[in-house]
Amino acid sequence: MKKVRFGKTALQVSQLGFGAAPIGYLNTEREKVRKILNLLLDRGVNVIDTAASYEGSEEMIAEAIGHRRKEFVLISKCGTSLPDIDAPAWSAELIRKTVDRSLRRLRTDRLEVMLLHSCDLHTLQKGEAIGALVEAQKAGKIRFPGYSGDNEAAAWAAGRTEIAVIETSISIADEVNIDIVLPKTRANNIGLLAKRPIANAAWKPLSSQPGLYQGYAKTYTDRFAKMGLKIEDLGFKGRPEEVWPQIALRFTLSIEDVHSAIIGTTRSDNADRNIQYAEKGPLPPDVVKKIRFAFEKAQASAGGGWSGQT
Repeated sequence: MKKVRFGKTALQVSQLGFGAAPIGYLNTEREKVRKILNLLLDRGVNVIDTAASYEGSEEMIAEAIGHRRKEFVLISKCGTSLPDIDAPAWSAELIRKTVDRSLRRLRTDRLEVMLLHSCDLHTLQKGEAIGALVEAQKAGKIRFPGYSGDNEAAAWAAGRTEIAVIETSISIADEVNIDIVLPKTRANNIGLLAKRPIANAAWKPLSSQPGLYQGYAKTYTDRFAKMGLKIEDLGFKGRPEEVWPQIALRFTLSIEDVHSAIIGTTRSDNADRNIQYAEKGPLPPDVVKKIRFAFEKAQASAGGGWSGQT
């Protein structure tokens, strides 16, 4: 799989990455996780993204591919309250202890990237959370500090010299950050990860979404319906449930400055299909324009005010 320079980190990352939220939140069988992760590494996917709050995911990653540690860029997230750490959210103490906890659970001595996990702008601007990541960097526990979030908070973080990586929502149903955040990441040579690049399968009925995703996907499902897109109008043919994932992923990868799009899945066949979609390359420019126009028109008709989903 094609790899690109990850902004000022100088790391080389694959255009497709793995997001571990579903394997944690959906309590995925460990054998399935092992199969998915080894398949991805075998096919050249080298970005593995998780978080301290994705219960069980860090341990499952270590069990599945810990023996292949040199083959992937390991990213985790921290800052939110955890039941086993007695410290306030976003405090230096909590972040310090969470970094150490992640290193133990991931069975590694250093993370390539640690991201603050959706910290609000006001808290972010206080500086304590970012400072704690810088201290972890100085201690050799992480290579690069970063921020995972959206809207003005992500744009502000992208302007900080300490921040090397931003993870933000970019998809056919979430295009706000393209205009708010990406100008800052571009100007500051920030490594950019696109989360939710297939918009939580917004074309599917909510009733078919697994577990907590029935509520989690609602915003995107509603937006996508308002956009009124049809696969034929975009130059594609086939069954919507098979074609939309390709269109959605390739749209995200068509956005300038996106280095890697993070896909979460609990099925190895989905992982394989996503690799095939990514390798088809960006969508034609006219198709990207049609999708962007549909988003802007739907947002305006809804009265505006759409934001990147945190």
